[in-house]
Amino acid sequence: MNRSRINAIIQEFLDFAESHQFFFPAWARYTPPQWARTGPEADEIRRHQLGWDVTDFGSGEFLKTGLALFTLRNGRPGGADPKAKDYCEKVMMVREGQLTPCHFHFSKMEDIINRGGGRLVIRLHNATGEEGLDEESQVCVQVDGMTRTFLPGGELLLAPGESVSLPPYLYHAFWGQPGLGPVLVGEVSRVNDDTRDNRFLEPLPRFPAIEEDQPARFCLCNEYPPPGIGM
Repeated sequence: MNRSRINAIIQEFLDFAESHQFFFPAWARYTPPQWARTGPEADEIRRHQLGWDVTDFGSGEFLKTGLALFTLRNGRPGGADPKAKDYCEKVMMVREGQLTPCHFHFSKMEDIINRGGGRLVIRLHNATGEEGLDEESQVCVQVDGMTRTFLPGGELLLAPGESVSLPPYLYHAFWGQPGLGPVLVGEVSRVNDDTRDNRFLEPLPRFPAIEEDQPARFCLCNEYPPPGIGM
């Protein structure tokens, strides 16, 4: 992906979220030089990869297959400290027809929430014991506390204000319903671990290669400089 495209996507995300009265912490707008001047007080942000994440999953076509998200809070995978966070919160901008490919999580249970905009479409499959798609068994999920049952590959539509709980080993793919505009999507979950807990049906790169065609306006969550190097 081009850096200019990533810069524009993040700015569009900021504007879209705030048009729905969702506001980000101040450091969401820090520039790379500001991050370089920021000391160890921000170590939790760096260590837990909070902040911006823009990916096209290696597709080269972000608007067709891609996702922009911001991690607001997260714990450390496998942490035993009783005072440590054992939860995660994210917010995503999902565009019309923009696919987040089929995947499940080995450990993470998550609630996906439509916080505003259009409708979110989620396709659901159970996983087989061999981690393939189960094309036989029905899928049962909790939608705002109500049990709903779907045929394998069934599609759940979430209108603004609606949510679904997705347990581990439940394959899901999602996109914004065409014709209704982008969707502001929230996620509340157990601790997030992108390096070990994601199982995509088709192996995909998690972070894109970036062509630096203009200076970065924001740091992505895997790009923070070490604390205080610009001081």
